[in-house]
Amino acid sequence: MSRDLHRLRATFDRAAASYQDARPDYPAELYTDLLEITRVRPPAHLLEVGCGPGKATLPLARTGFRITAVELGEALAAQARLRLAAYADVSVVTSSFEDWEPPAGLRFALVYAATAWKWVDPRIRYAKAAALLDPGGHLAVWNAEHAMPADFDPFFTEIQRVYEEIGEGHDGPWPGPTPEDRPNPLVAEFESSGHFTVAGTKLYVWASRYTADEYLALLDTFSGHIAMEPAKREHLYREIRRLLSARPDGRLTRHWSATLTVGRRR
Repeated sequence: MSRDLHRLRATFDRAAASYQDARPDYPAELYTDLLEITRVRPPAHLLEVGCGPGKATLPLARTGFRITAVELGEALAAQARLRLAAYADVSVVTSSFEDWEPPAGLRFALVYAATAWKWVDPRIRYAKAAALLDPGGHLAVWNAEHAMPADFDPFFTEIQRVYEEIGEGHDGPWPGPTPEDRPNPLVAEFESSGHFTVAGTKLYVWASRYTADEYLALLDTFSGHIAMEPAKREHLYREIRRLLSARPDGRLTRHWSATLTVGRRR
């Protein structure tokens, strides 16, 4: 893992109190598809890698699964325990996935990571996930990313100029590919790991509306914005408020995409 990734993955703990409300929920359809592809049923034991405050833990806990959730950040783990206190079969462990060791002989039907897999050391993640799975068990990875469909809100082109001014511009051509045209690198990763065969993938795209306050609260949960120099962040946030104040309803539309990738242990 690069030094930048290792440094940035620790920043999320600073957003522990706001992360759950600021970040969008994953589509209900995603969980339905996950269970259909894996054929995992309660009360199977699941392992979540990087649970944060429990964004993807709660929907599966409500279904009746036993879950062990591993979370690097102490404040995020505390938030997760608070939100999951009603579920006796859910436990939250404060640790990195790389360092965590389960009790001897413990194995899981499903290992999953929601917007967390990229933060796990690529030299370790696939081999360790496979070693923790039952024979024929599954690894599922999904995310929540900024999507740029053909009809994306022009606000993002306007604010991109500000990002460029402060030296935080978008990598590559603008705008990026549409969700449907964006490649899924995890397919090749799963297969080349030698531990998994891809069992299914699916793309989900949705849109959310944000006021200026809501959008800035969202940005405050992104590692790059948390770690941004204060003067840059203050200038950026002023410009966001200025642009949105010129709109009749003061809101923007942000599109999201999530790609579910499921692999079966070889």
